Amino acid sequence: MRRLPPWRLAFYGLLALLIVLQYPLWLGSGGVLAVWRLKREVAEQRAENARLRERNHALAAEVVDLKQGLAAIEERARVELGMIKNGETFYQVIDGTPGAARAGARAR
Repeated sequence: MRRLPPWRLAFYGLLALLIVLQYPLWLGSGGVLAVWRLKREVAEQRAENARLRERNHALAAEVVDLKQGLAAIEERARVELGMIKNGETFYQVIDGTPGAARAGARAR
């Protein structure tokens, strides 16, 4: 059996030490991969926070409008509850053709 020269033994020993020291750097709890994952999560959370901040501003503006004016209350009553003012005439517009005509058109 052939013996390794001392410089090769030292080289392999240093290479093994380098590999052992690199493991925590890349795969450890505070390693590069963990930092990349945390940066991505922080960016996602910031985007979510910005979206929620915009929603909160819109809701705050709506609250102020509801407290100060009747126009917003009237609009909500018309849109959500289908209410109309006295003296107004309500017209309902239905898009499309009647059900029987559609069924006949499909049968052809």
